[in-house]
Amino acid sequence: MNSLTSGKAAAAVVSLFAYNGLVIGAYAASIPTLKARFDLSAQFLSVFFITMGLSAIASMQVVGRLSDRFGARRISLAMIPLQAIGVALIGWSPSLPVMFAGGVILGLGNGGVDVAMNAVGVQVEKQRPRPIMSFFHGTWSIGNFLGAGLLVVLSPLLAGQADPTVHAATAIAAAVGIPALIVGWMIVPETAPVSHETADGPKTKLPPVVWLFGLMAIAFGIGEGTAMDWSGLHVATVTGADAGTAALGVTMLAGAMVIIRLLGDFLVARFGRRAVTRFGGACSATGYLIAALATPLPVVLLGWGLVGLGIGMIAPQVYASAGHLAGGRGLAVVVTFGYATFLIAPAIMGALVGGIGVQHTMFVPAVLLLGLLFLARILPGREFDHAAEVAEPVSS
Repeated sequence: MNSLTSGKAAAAVVSLFAYNGLVIGAYAASIPTLKARFDLSAQFLSVFFITMGLSAIASMQVVGRLSDRFGARRISLAMIPLQAIGVALIGWSPSLPVMFAGGVILGLGNGGVDVAMNAVGVQVEKQRPRPIMSFFHGTWSIGNFLGAGLLVVLSPLLAGQADPTVHAATAIAAAVGIPALIVGWMIVPETAPVSHETADGPKTKLPPVVWLFGLMAIAFGIGEGTAMDWSGLHVATVTGADAGTAALGVTMLAGAMVIIRLLGDFLVARFGRRAVTRFGGACSATGYLIAALATPLPVVLLGWGLVGLGIGMIAPQVYASAGHLAGGRGLAVVVTFGYATFLIAPAIMGALVGGIGVQHTMFVPAVLLLGLLFLARILPGREFDHAAEVAEPVSS
């Protein structure tokens, strides 16, 4: 076990983020095969997604409290087996009940790991002279890419057979959980419980600023959820591109998010969380405005690249500030806002697309993301100052 200040401590947090991304990437890439395996309708898939999402949200609330009470290290490691079991059950499911059971288990594990790994990351960052949360989130994106890439690599090796490919990919993702758990137990740093006691005894309310962080999470949740689910269809509809070319919209988006997250900590150290978040809001809003107004393919792809650059900057800063301020419970509230909005946003945008068209719908996330320019005033300024992030007393 390592101290929070050691290089191995940061590497351990990277392993948590990367494994979480790997599992979710393998799961997400398996969805088309699962849809064909059970001949599922879009409506039935929506029920499955909502069930999994509600499981994750419930887990987040419990894990936030447990992380504060017992330390985030123990909780994050306890959730890894749930992720491994869940993704294996989904990939190998012989029936819908097994698939749904896997979805519930994966949701519980993913929600728990999501909060706990961010809580560990916040405590590691507190002990370092420079920010590191953006890098942690960047390694999640890399893990996500590798998880989805498992199916791309395995498919030709298995003669393009869909079910054996999903079986192998999800089995590998689950199996990686064993060394991840062993290595994590050895090197993930012990984190101190977060006290919610004051001179007057325990408090029952979160600092009001946590709810402002929640509003920020709603804004970037809608921005990211819309981009992930609608960028490819938007490119195809607006430019008339074929399916392969339209996929470049998603590629531009995801690639830009990885790049900016790997560079984000340098920007935070140089300019501060407030400026980085404001720039992220302005950049992503500009990208959405391009998507709402432009039709030439190169310009539209540029717009989605700007959305990725902007969105990729925001979440690490909001989550880090919430964790510094209000511990695991406050972080759980903010993550829940972002996660729930990410799940719901595509459906809301879908209803708008049916009424006003996919291009005009892009004005909605643009306006919401511009709101971050005003909400970002609650974040620390140019200096990377932990004291500024914990200026208000922590309460539960």
